[in-house]
Amino acid sequence: MTDLDDDELLDALGVDATPRKASSHTPLEERIIAGFEDVLRFYKTHGRAPQHSESGDIFERLYAVRLDQLRKLPEVQALLAGLDAPGLLGGATGANTDVDALDEDALLAELGVSAEPADASDITVLRHVRSSTEKRAAEEVADRIPCKDFDLFQPLFEQVERDLKSGVRRAVPFGRDASVFNGNYFVVGGQLAYVAEVGDTIKAPNGESDARLRVIYANGTESNLLRRSLQRALYKDETGRRLSDPGMGPLFGEGAEPDDIQSGTIYVLRSCSSHPFVAEHRELIHKIGVTGGRVESRIAAADKDATYLLAGVEVVATYKLHNLNRTRLENIFHRLFSAVQLDLTIADRFGNPVKPREWFLVPLHVIDEAVQCIRDGSIAEMVYDKESARLTTSA
Repeated sequence: MTDLDDDELLDALGVDATPRKASSHTPLEERIIAGFEDVLRFYKTHGRAPQHSESGDIFERLYAVRLDQLRKLPEVQALLAGLDAPGLLGGATGANTDVDALDEDALLAELGVSAEPADASDITVLRHVRSSTEKRAAEEVADRIPCKDFDLFQPLFEQVERDLKSGVRRAVPFGRDASVFNGNYFVVGGQLAYVAEVGDTIKAPNGESDARLRVIYANGTESNLLRRSLQRALYKDETGRRLSDPGMGPLFGEGAEPDDIQSGTIYVLRSCSSHPFVAEHRELIHKIGVTGGRVESRIAAADKDATYLLAGVEVVATYKLHNLNRTRLENIFHRLFSAVQLDLTIADRFGNPVKPREWFLVPLHVIDEAVQCIRDGSIAEMVYDKESARLTTSA
């Protein structure tokens, strides 16, 4: 074989040996750029700058506040000028903000850019503009640490994001209802927060009752702040929000909606797949679906459909319902059992990877109980505790 030097060998292997150009930006500048790219993505998607509107999406309102702040800082505009093809930074007010006098965290807070290292460019990460005073106050509440079992909570945050976008949940100003219970979601300090645990009631120094919380944040951290500390932080935060619980809405309402069906069937299936994991947990893995037609017709070609794990299925339960909204009903099941959704990827008939939805690791008797709660209207108060495998009230 002909001897090749290193460069010739790399060239023969198709490897580009050209050294990568080092970034000329500081870490601070990189994070400011990442924050502005969120705004640019919004513009590209919607064809306009984000606007302040009570009826608008919470993400749009947060990006509108961020854009306002960017327009006030001439030095930051110079940094972003090459990216601002749409001219979003135009009309700057030239506010009297001394950028040189701000430390890195304070500047990021002014811009509404999270100082957390976790995926700062992700459009699903909720952020807001805080003053440096608010930021220090939030840090005094409790130290945040990495959440070691965040994989258990991530599906909950993903479902909440979908609920917000579909209108199943709403973000409402904190204060009208100042309660904090297990299972509640809030936006505080620009992050989506989930109250995973409420400890035993304790007496605060002023004699009032309090409790230690376990709060999980969407950026993969957690804290053990006190309930009253969380309430104070939400009161002080102008963009602090409570996320409403998924309401029943017109699930069984009298008025017709586009996705309403006069009568239908909730069906529960068990897979006959020979996949090792499915075979091992066959009695626990169920698919929950809703159809306005015959269940038999729906599953006739299950063994050829990756949605049904490319295998035959057994109908283990059906429930007849009337005047229901299919989309809202399916959203309720996905919200309730999102933490135990089957995480399985299979290849379809063409070899393409498919991750089937609507399959959950939940006992049949719990599904039956959930349907009864849908019928009596109490489902909005229920959460599924996967440790005890039972439904409990969110309060």
